[in-house]
Amino acid sequence: MPGRPLSIALFSDSALPILNGVSVSIDGLMKGLREQGHSVHLFCSGFPGHHEQDPNVHRFGALLTPFAKGYPLSVPPFYPMLREFRKHRFDVIHTHTPFTVGMVGLRWAESHEIPIVSTYHTLYDKYAHYIPVLPKRYTRYKIAKHTNFYYNNVDHVITPSDASSRWLQRHNIRTPISVVPTGIPVAKSLNQASIRAKLGARPDQKVMLYVGRIAVEKNLSLLFQAAAQVMRDDPRTLLWVVGDGPARETYRRMASDLGIGDRCRFFGFVPREKVDPYLAAADLFVFPSMTETQGLVVMEAMSYGLPSVVVHAGGAGDAVCDGRNGLLVSNDSAMMSGAIKRLLSDESLYNHLSEHATIDAREYSLPNMVRRITDIYHSAMGEPASVKAGIHVL
Repeated sequence: MPGRPLSIALFSDSALPILNGVSVSIDGLMKGLREQGHSVHLFCSGFPGHHEQDPNVHRFGALLTPFAKGYPLSVPPFYPMLREFRKHRFDVIHTHTPFTVGMVGLRWAESHEIPIVSTYHTLYDKYAHYIPVLPKRYTRYKIAKHTNFYYNNVDHVITPSDASSRWLQRHNIRTPISVVPTGIPVAKSLNQASIRAKLGARPDQKVMLYVGRIAVEKNLSLLFQAAAQVMRDDPRTLLWVVGDGPARETYRRMASDLGIGDRCRFFGFVPREKVDPYLAAADLFVFPSMTETQGLVVMEAMSYGLPSVVVHAGGAGDAVCDGRNGLLVSNDSAMMSGAIKRLLSDESLYNHLSEHATIDAREYSLPNMVRRITDIYHSAMGEPASVKAGIHVL
């Protein structure tokens, strides 16, 4: 019956200490499931130099490649881990990537007749440029073919947004799909004034904040062009960039070339548990990416009362209700800069968006996510799910 403790195996090519939306989502899911009394094991890629503290995390041997720095690739043989897997008599397998480790999870689910659920986290075809040895069009075709194969061979697919579910439907995924946004932790109570002083922002300055990977697919050129337009009209404004990635130096040079280098600050990689002070200290959140399946970091910013200016493409804008908790703009620097300037100059609008951002973020709590996902587990196992789960099934 629903509610009984389950034994769950998660599989992912990407997991902490890699910091991205997939790893953050998995970390939150593991914590939430364990808090509800479920047993959770994670099978994932090894990470050179990382010393694992969780005895239920099992890492396959992995190598770093020149194609995706910081993202180790699991390599065979995988069967030595099979003995560990068989010890636990798992009720359900939940994969989070469709590639090497995800394929191991699929094969072991099939060979052990275990129900399998998979979350489609990422619009993988948007990352084809990381495989430079093959033509981009061919790479996208192969990714689409593999996506179709993989997600049509699991029992249930979870997506974090309507945008990603529509992508799967366009690619002929026939498996039942449920939209379950990733849960976010409760915002911490932090002293904004002291954090701002520590980070070098005066009380009269306005801080625009971006948190995420610094890479070309994140559309950051648009953000820097928009920031330059804002800064020309408002000398109080600053841009903080929290994160790292292969294009960091490219965008540092862009900031300098645009004449805003003295008002941009690149903080580099910040561990997930230390991002909250930046969210608490900022005045608004800016997010130009068009490749997200969801805007997890947008939702986290909302929990701190930050209005967001977000490019309305992909899944990042799903959490933003235009004019209620943030502003949605097209992929245009003038549109983005205009929205930012409007927010910074209209105190009434700013306060309205900030208030509703805080209210709306509560919808994305970790307990809500875990309740919905455990209902999907039971459904995949052929057991009845809760009628109160609020799952959007396509």
